[in-house]
This record gives sequence, structure tokens and C-alpha cells, in this order.
Amino acid sequence: MNFAFDNTYARLPDRFHARVSPARVREPRVVKVNRALAELLGLDADRLASADGAQVLAGNTLPEGAESIALAYAGHQFGSFVSQLGDGRAILLGEVVGKDGKRRDIQLKGAGRTPFSRGGDGRAALGPVLREYVVSEAMAALGVPTTRALAAVTTGEPVYREEVLPGAVLTRVAASHIRVGTFQFFAARGDREALATLASYALARHYPEAVGSGNDALALLDRVIAAQAALVARWLGVGFVHGVMNTDNTSISGETIDYGPCAFLDEYDPEKKFSSIDRGGRYAFGNQPGIAQWNMARLAEALLPLLAGDEKEAVRVATERVQSFTGLFVEAHERVLRAKLGLVREEDEDLALAADLLDRLGSNRVDYTVFFRGLCASAADPAADAQVASLFEEPGAFRDWAEAWRRRLAREDVAPEARASAMRGVNPAFIPRNHRIEELIQAAVLRDDFGPFEALVQVLSRPYDDQPEFAHLSEPPQPEERVQYTFCGT
Repeated sequence: MNFAFDNTYARLPDRFHARVSPARVREPRVVKVNRALAELLGLDADRLASADGAQVLAGNTLPEGAESIALAYAGHQFGSFVSQLGDGRAILLGEVVGKDGKRRDIQLKGAGRTPFSRGGDGRAALGPVLREYVVSEAMAALGVPTTRALAAVTTGEPVYREEVLPGAVLTRVAASHIRVGTFQFFAARGDREALATLASYALARHYPEAVGSGNDALALLDRVIAAQAALVARWLGVGFVHGVMNTDNTSISGETIDYGPCAFLDEYDPEKKFSSIDRGGRYAFGNQPGIAQWNMARLAEALLPLLAGDEKEAVRVATERVQSFTGLFVEAHERVLRAKLGLVREEDEDLALAADLLDRLGSNRVDYTVFFRGLCASAADPAADAQVASLFEEPGAFRDWAEAWRRRLAREDVAPEARASAMRGVNPAFIPRNHRIEELIQAAVLRDDFGPFEALVQVLSRPYDDQPEFAHLSEPPQPEERVQYTFCGT
């Protein structure tokens, strides 16, 4: 297996990571290899899918050049700081530079205990592995920055949660696994040297255009804040609820990372949460922008010793940067909403028009994805309004709003079909519906049937295409199919 590793993070000082080998498993079997991603990484998908490939993807065999490590980090979990977390069930094999010239980590998730496991078993169950594969690849196809799934394998061994479940390993690909919590780990120890090393490393790896500004930490903070603001705006655009936006789950690269109890909205509800451990709704759908800004404040705190020589000046600079998040997010979110509504030109009242719509969607319990896909048809032909209005408990709520929307559209010289086509490129027909994910997990876990998994992965690779033969996978759940809670799987 030729991975052509070039492992820069493993060459950082020992306190950044722990060297550890994956635990062997009894009978690894390949469930899925992401052939397109393998090609991008310069890997042979057929060899990965072979029996020898299963040994590598399960961690039984380390490919040549791998330097397997678990990364150290800390983090705020539901607002409470934990000074040492780290990769408790994930092992980084190394880094490869893909055919596109981009450097990416290759990590085995569920590969056994590490020095950071804190009493956990270091394993992953099949259900959460399939969930992360489906959702992360769907997010990539939706155009949302995300970690990727290269492969999933079963281990032939049980894992013990509330019940006995089949074990599995996910091969995750990421721009890196550096988190806000990585900086917090060294800040909590007063390790200024490590902070400076990490800031310079992260800046050069993720934002090389900013190297040489004279203050790597400040340049990094600026760019991470901008990346997170843009990322969360994209989440809201597709109705994504991360579920556990802890600082250890917040990537410096601006990618979505750590798909645990994640879910997608059915009906629009800014207070909607799915995570079984988020009892207070801290990470509810509409709270995500504020939490992202809170996480950026924690990054700024960790970087304070590097932002300025004078502590008071460092606090001033940090505060200014964190406060800039609001404007950056609002701008990014407005761009997302304008595109969803088919608006080409910026006008001052656009945000109010969108906010009015969202209020009406919420009060009428309208499915978020179905509505916006239907709105594409209305943009092409007003005759489609009747179908869209039928989604509302009170159809007049849509008709009243649509009058204002059409007056706004009339101020732009855009052909209706061209507008509708552009809208179909940002309003997906298919998302990873929560009930469909639960169905495929049950089929795989209870019957060893991966047909529903394969079908959903195939459909979600083209989320903006109609695919009428799979129309049932776009439909909202029936009342008895609704998913109320999702779980981490740890």
C-alpha cells in the first residue's frame, strides 16, 4: 500500500502527541471504499478494497511510512473546561499530499485505546461509523467544508455500549486534526513555546498566504474566525445541526469535524436539538453562530501571550477580533440566504425578507429542505406557488410572503428559468434525512444488509439533482419515523 506519507505533525515535539499503534482486530472486512477520494489521494482503491487493504484500514497492518500517533488537546465540553482530552479512539497514520497539491491527514477512528482514552475502550460501533461516512460525504457533495470518509471496515469484534454492537473503524481524511482545544492544551500548561510553534505550524499549513505578517498568532486568529463564520453560515443554509460544538470539536482549518450526534432539520425550528446529551439546548440549530463566536473567544484567550507584548493590548486586540465574528457571520449568512432565495443583487431589505420567511416557516412547521427546493419551481413559474403554499399549515402565510418576494425579484433582470437553475444549485433535493440514516444503521447492524447504506451514499453524492427514481429518499419522515434523539456512540 503506497500512501507516500510526509508526516509533518509527527515531527513536532513529543508533547504534541503520543506514539501509539492501532490495536489488532479479529476479522476485518471492508464495507466501503471511497473510490473518488482514493483517486484524489493517489491511492489504489482496488487494493484498499482487498483483503490486504482491510488489514490496513482496520489498523492490523501499518503501511510503509506511517508514523501512528494520537494527538494531545484539551477543550471546553458544554462550557466546562477539561485540561486533557486528546485522541482517545483515533490514531493518525500520517499525511499525504493529494493530486490537487493539498496536504491531508489520514486517521483511523475506532482503532483502539491510546494514552488519552480516559477509561474508554478506544473502539467505534458500526452505527456511528456509517453515520459519519454518510453525513461527511453528503456535506462534501453539498459544498460544505468537511472532513471526508475514505473507508469503513467492520472488525469482527463486539463493542459494548448500552447493548452489544458490531465494531467498526472509519478511515477519516482531514485538512488536519488541529482544534481550538489543541491550543487550549498548551495554554493551560503555560507552554508559550509550544503555543508559538503550533500557531506558526497551523498558519503555514492552512493559511500559507498569511505567513510573514510579523505575528503568526494574530494572522491565524483572523483567518480561523473568518473560516468559522463562513462555515456556520453554510451549516444553516442546509439545515445542519452539529450537536456537540465543543472547542475540541472545532477545527482550525474551517472544516466540519467530529460527526457524533449530528442531524439535519426536518421542519424549520431554530431551537431544534437532537443530541441526547445536549439537555439544555446549548448547541441547538439557531444557537450555532453564537457558540462558534464563543469558541473563537476561547481560541483568542489561548493565544493571548502571542498576540501582543503587553497584556492589556493583547486583550484589546483579542476582543476586537472576536467581536468581528458577528459582522463576518452576518455577511456570510446573507450571501447564503440571498442565493437560496434567488437574489442576485444586494439590497438593504433582503435580510428582513429572509427573516420574515424563516419566521413563517417556523410557525407553520414547514420542512426546510422541501420548501426551498419547491421555491425553485416557484421562481421558474408562479403556477408552482400552490404546491409550495400547501406545505404550510396556513397557506396564506406563504402567499403573503411570496408577494413581497416577487416584487423583489422584479427589480432584477434575470430570466425565471436561469434564476430557478441557480437556486437548484444551492437548495438541495436530498439531505441525509435522520430517519433514513437510522434505517440504514438498523439494516447493517441487525441484518448485515448494507444495501440501504450504499443507496443513500449514491444518492447523496448528487444532492442537487432531482433523481426521480430515488424521490422517496427526499421525503420528510412520517410521524412514527421522526428521530428525536441522536447519540455520540462513545
